[in-house]
Amino acid sequence: MALRASLLEVHINKCYTLSMNKKKIPYAVSNLEQIRSGNYYFVDKTKYLEKLENYITPVFLRPRRFGKTLWCSIQECYYDINRKEKFTELFGDTYIGKNPTPEQGEYMVLRLNFSSVQVSEDKEKIEHNFNFISGSSFGLFCKYYKNLLVNYYFDEKESITNKLSSLFRYIQENNLPPIYLIIDEYDNFTNQLITSNNDSLYKTLTSDNSFFKTFFKKLKEGTESGVVKRVFITGVLPITIDDLSSGFNIAEIITLREPFASMLGFTQGEVDIYLENVFNDYKFNKELTAPVSKIIKNYYNGYQFAEGAEALYNSTIITYFLKLFVTENGVIPPFFIDTNLKTDVSWIRRLTLKESNTKEMLETILLTSELEYDSVQLTEKFNMNQFFQPDFYPVSLFYLGMLTVKDSYSMKIPNQTMQAIFTEYFNEVENFNVSYKYSEIFKQFLKDMDLKNLFKGYWDIYISQFPAQMFDKANENFFRSTFYELCRRHLSQHFAFEIEINRHSGRADWELLGKPTSPYKNIKYLAEFKHFTAKDKKVFEGLTAGRLEDIKQIKQYGDEIKEEFPYYTITHWLIYTFSGREWKVFKV
Repeated sequence: MALRASLLEVHINKCYTLSMNKKKIPYAVSNLEQIRSGNYYFVDKTKYLEKLENYITPVFLRPRRFGKTLWCSIQECYYDINRKEKFTELFGDTYIGKNPTPEQGEYMVLRLNFSSVQVSEDKEKIEHNFNFISGSSFGLFCKYYKNLLVNYYFDEKESITNKLSSLFRYIQENNLPPIYLIIDEYDNFTNQLITSNNDSLYKTLTSDNSFFKTFFKKLKEGTESGVVKRVFITGVLPITIDDLSSGFNIAEIITLREPFASMLGFTQGEVDIYLENVFNDYKFNKELTAPVSKIIKNYYNGYQFAEGAEALYNSTIITYFLKLFVTENGVIPPFFIDTNLKTDVSWIRRLTLKESNTKEMLETILLTSELEYDSVQLTEKFNMNQFFQPDFYPVSLFYLGMLTVKDSYSMKIPNQTMQAIFTEYFNEVENFNVSYKYSEIFKQFLKDMDLKNLFKGYWDIYISQFPAQMFDKANENFFRSTFYELCRRHLSQHFAFEIEINRHSGRADWELLGKPTSPYKNIKYLAEFKHFTAKDKKVFEGLTAGRLEDIKQIKQYGDEIKEEFPYYTITHWLIYTFSGREWKVFKV
């Protein structure tokens, strides 16, 4: 185990308390000191501290809830001169603890977070809120470093920019340690202006004479003078940093650079070790390891931030799942999606500008599970005007964490979680009912486990809502995705659902598995979807049983699963649809 972790350069650090309590899952915990002293699991990413020191002003962007705030806390604890004596306690068994850099514990760390800056229709109010939030952090900084800033005083009524000016002068005049500046959620409040259609106010805030651009000019000045040794900036979108470029044209954007592709998010190797430790520490049934591993891989893995880079798990949502799993004493939770992850549909509507564009984009994603993109446009910076151009939709969704790189030509849905969320968006925008009138068909399925009757109910209630013109576009992917989402919504208490699962013998369309703690334990359903267009009408009409090639294909999937899980009871189904108007289901 130790060798395996070493080879992966991954350490799930086990800093047990004296009482040897079970370790805790750090969901919603983004403070390194709390994690290290509070008996939490910790996935070691500290080797990237060493790599970051090759840059003076790195900007690193990732989607929401990808562990950015914890990474800011790690930097704060590592470089803080007042925590120098706590280095072994906080980092002793990590990569950087064994390979410290000369800059460890050498700086005064000023950490700002713009996520609390409230937006308003009034520029002066936003400026006041910005100065208040940043000024509060500045005040705490001065109090924390009063051992160094002995005779430093500042006017609390001054703007944060003026406070920084006086601080920079004092540091220079007294030859004090330089500042390591961290800005978390740099674009949080400017993004709120974008989603609320307040473009004019956004442009005012990023104009040459705005308080926001003046603030960044001051950071540039501090960096050039050497008072600010490094500036680390993180957020979600590259829009604001591009529109501020004249004020902070020294930014080094490392978002898409291969050496940092896995700096945030968990690799498969890291998750394997994490899961193994949880099962060992909590003495969970080892038979659950394989099914749980497959569930979390399909629901949470798949984010790629550079072509050819290793697929990553969203670290927050995998932690969300494990927190529920541990809290429920090894019971797989009924729902796998952290609702905090979901980007509000207003982002989609704002991105696409018109309702017709919104529907067209969501239909395309639901029909194909991907969008074409121009790889030249996957740049480290682009401005607000580009963000709203239709050919930029895939790149914009990439930065929002909703699509990920498939290859040089296509963006794809990264995992089952985002598949479900996109289907929810589609249903919401189209105003389709997915909540009521379904109870009887799902209750009946729990009694007879008849997939044919279940599909009939889906067709009679859900598909019947569709306008005739939509049937002309419908395809296999559409029916598979919408049927999956409806089943996931109403049956997740007892079953785990997956679609488009990569297997050695091909890609399986639709799978259901009874959860180990449910009455349907080890029941496995496989369904293969085949769609016929108008030109194949006679072939469809002639079907009285599954086609031999389809039976062979789905049996191969079943044989592969049976080899890995011999205790599963597997049932095979073939689902044929025709032009959005007819269907046939056969049990194989």
